[in-house]
Amino acid sequence: MSKNFNLASNKTVLYIFAVIALFTSCTTNENFLERVKVSLRNVGHQLLLSNEDTTSLVLPVQQLNELTFKLSFQNNLKIEPDSLVTIVNRNFKVSNFSANYILEVKNCSSEEVVYSYEMRKKEEKAIIPCKGRLLPEDCYFIEVQFIKTSTSNNSQFIFYGLLFLIVVLGVAVYQKKRKRKTATINNLSTVLTLGSFEFYPEQNKLVKQAIEISLSKKECELLEIFISRPNEIIKREELTKRVWEDNGVVVGRSLDTYISKLRKKLKDDTSIKITNIHGVGYKLEID
Repeated sequence: MSKNFNLASNKTVLYIFAVIALFTSCTTNENFLERVKVSLRNVGHQLLLSNEDTTSLVLPVQQLNELTFKLSFQNNLKIEPDSLVTIVNRNFKVSNFSANYILEVKNCSSEEVVYSYEMRKKEEKAIIPCKGRLLPEDCYFIEVQFIKTSTSNNSQFIFYGLLFLIVVLGVAVYQKKRKRKTATINNLSTVLTLGSFEFYPEQNKLVKQAIEISLSKKECELLEIFISRPNEIIKREELTKRVWEDNGVVVGRSLDTYISKLRKKLKDDTSIKITNIHGVGYKLEID
């Protein structure tokens, strides 16, 4: 039962983790995609305003692959590299995008790169050529490719690792509490009736009319054996083996001593008695 429960719990942990990871990943990707589209459209509008164009449209942003996006325009425009770099960086900073990306300006007809730069979080590693050269009015589109970094991958790994650990710990705590609760219920519910007595094996006690009679561990073990086989002769050898020898202890007259103690504790109920069968063993007689 315990093994099956643990197996089921492990499967549950993996299932919960997979669902959470998938949900988080999907939500994050969808959110990133929408934010990129909004940010790039804003870049497009600002580029048109720098051309004093308030009427032509910024075309829908296209996603070329997981991290590459295309920004297109309805009409021709001029692009000043200094202004382009400033506008893109400002919008990306507001949107809290990665500082690592490559931007390319391409001619619509030839699809040749007419201007490009690489931005890095560390400015000394950024590559921004020809900032002062104006791109004459023509049909252009802009492609932006975000660059994955090991830091972001590590952050995701740490996040999912912590999430998995929390789920595992939660299940472990639940299992432990459940086992304790089950053990408590079992201890409280194990009650054997012996004449007018109530016998609680796990608690080593007899109860008669709300009066508790404490039993030693050996007395309790002997009484359990007798109750399991009432009105049946149980040989001395079996009793000593099960109560003493199996625990690595060899006794002489200890059995008789504990039987005598049990008789005294049961004497208030005349309907039950432990009878000595001479030369054989003992029998719990119940009227």
